[in-house]
Amino acid sequence: MAEAAVKSQPGIVTAIRAWVVAGAMALSACVAPSGPPPAPPPPPVGPVKPPVGPVRPGIPEEDRTRHRVALLVPLSGVNAGVGRSLANATQLAILDTKAEDVRITTYDTALGATTAAQRALADGNKLILGPLLAEDARAIAPIARRAAVPVLSFSNDSGAAGNGTFIMGFSPAQSIERVVDYARRSGITDFAGLMPTGLYGERASTAFLRAVESAGGKVTALETYNRGAPAMNAAIGRLARSPFQAVLIADSATGAVAAVPGIRRASPTARILGPELWNSDSGIGGMTALNGSWFASVSDSYYRQYATKYRARFGTAPYRLSTLGYDAVLLTVRIARQWRPGDAFPASRLTDGDGFAGLDGAFRFGRDGIAERALEVQEVRGGTTVTVSPAPRAFGR
Repeated sequence: MAEAAVKSQPGIVTAIRAWVVAGAMALSACVAPSGPPPAPPPPPVGPVKPPVGPVRPGIPEEDRTRHRVALLVPLSGVNAGVGRSLANATQLAILDTKAEDVRITTYDTALGATTAAQRALADGNKLILGPLLAEDARAIAPIARRAAVPVLSFSNDSGAAGNGTFIMGFSPAQSIERVVDYARRSGITDFAGLMPTGLYGERASTAFLRAVESAGGKVTALETYNRGAPAMNAAIGRLARSPFQAVLIADSATGAVAAVPGIRRASPTARILGPELWNSDSGIGGMTALNGSWFASVSDSYYRQYATKYRARFGTAPYRLSTLGYDAVLLTVRIARQWRPGDAFPASRLTDGDGFAGLDGAFRFGRDGIAERALEVQEVRGGTTVTVSPAPRAFGR
């Protein structure tokens, strides 16, 4: 467990120290010595009372005027890097907003998500930010629900949402729907899909079929593959039996690069489409095999500024996912204006129709607890990415 603390700036410390020294020197200059120094006072009689009272159980008195918020992330184990980046992002958001009435305490889910949640609730936290993993979100959901404490998970698994658990992660279904709709509006009618096996691929397949149907297009082929060149090439060979103008590769940018040569042999002019996963790869602009490809994601307009500020403070680059921690704090600070410390968090405010603004653009929670996001479409072009369809700035009712 770790408390979010703000270290004083070295310049400020130096200035304060100089002010104290200067004050002492000025005081001594105003008092001229006259005669011998006075005799020391007699020693006190009886025991001296301590200057502070005894340590008492429960929330410290100074915290009764602050909102207590728990951050549940992995601080050890294989996901420790992401967890620390999320924790740093929340600290940066507290500093940027000057939110002195919000106290964030971090709990390590790598030691057990349910244990972390139980400790957070025992400490009096009224809102939980995190956890990162969907299985952890499912594990803590009933514990938090019994305590009437909402959970804002950083997972993108829609299956973990509902009953007081809200999902902030970037939904693959939304990104697929956005890029398919843009492709259809650009004149593409025949779509193919290349999906990896596993839960992500299954959900991407469902989202893809629905998106193409909704946009008025046609799926001419849909193939799955186990990760690895032989299985991927075999799946591409099966795709080649049907004509298509665009193919969605529901994989990372690196996985898509591996698939492109085979797709080009099957259909040299086909447009390559990608999901939100591509935006997590900072080097995507330099992947020349993906030139001309489209993918939908949250906007990077503010992320670049954030990454510069993060690097200056913490000495390393942030994980792309860390903006979820920053935006969760922005949401909390906004709602805190109408939230009295010690009271239950006003969960009904989470489903405000106008939604919230953050580093990743506008978002709002539906009644299903899943964050709906304003997404843009980007094109990989000439060593960088270019926005070809901007994201809306806000939601209407």
